[in-house]
Amino acid sequence: MEIQGTIKVIEETKTYGSNGFRKREMVVTTDEQYPQHLLVEFVQDKTNLLDKFQVGQQVKVSIDLRGREWVSPQGDTKYFNSIQGWRIENLQEATPGDDIPPVPPADAFEPADNLKEEDYDDLPF
Repeated sequence: MEIQGTIKVIEETKTYGSNGFRKREMVVTTDEQYPQHLLVEFVQDKTNLLDKFQVGQQVKVSIDLRGREWVSPQGDTKYFNSIQGWRIENLQEATPGDDIPPVPPADAFEPADNLKEEDYDDLPF
């Protein structure tokens, strides 16, 4: 599955337990009539994927939906869902021509003074 939207929040990586489990969360706001603020978690080596992104960027996130069951000591059963990201892409890619330098203004050039009348060629159209 995939979700698209704007990055609203990127948290720092957090480490849990003695085994070094790592998790990093981000919030993506969808671009819909009724925008949703979706918490997406990246775990273990996927936490590094968020290093090159920042708040405000338009992204597409590949996700898996995760669900788990928990039984309390009193015997009550609860269910929890999470959205786990495994790939993220920037939707604001550079457009062709971004690497072309701007054209200098016309007044940045000196007029040519070495033109001769015989060099003038009138085109027939």
